Amino acid sequence: MRFLVVDDSSTMRRIIINTLNKLGYTECREAGNGREGLDALTANPVDIVITDWNMPEMSGVEFARAVRANDATKAVPILMVTTNAAEGDIVEALKAGVSNYVVKPFTPATIKEKIEAVLKA
Repeated sequence: MRFLVVDDSSTMRRIIINTLNKLGYTECREAGNGREGLDALTANPVDIVITDWNMPEMSGVEFARAVRANDATKAVPILMVTTNAAEGDIVEALKAGVSNYVVKPFTPATIKEKIEAVLKA
């Protein structure tokens, strides 16, 4: 299972990647914002994307819309991990094409559960 972790915080990318590694997912690439994420995704396809919402240059919502608009990437599951917990934010993310949503802070069990749910969909 190949993952792309998109977050402007290198610390958060490291936390997510370490969590994925503990869950047995060792093929992880990373990007610092949505634009880098799109470049990484088109250069090297992945099985699932985990993205933050609030990032410079291109937000996670804009990134999700761009992924869904591209025929080559539109089917890739997107898991958004963010501090935005308001119902309206969740609805906006889902409308943009996010497959599932995790509110920070999270536990490894929550990440595992959300990944499994996304992969079953």
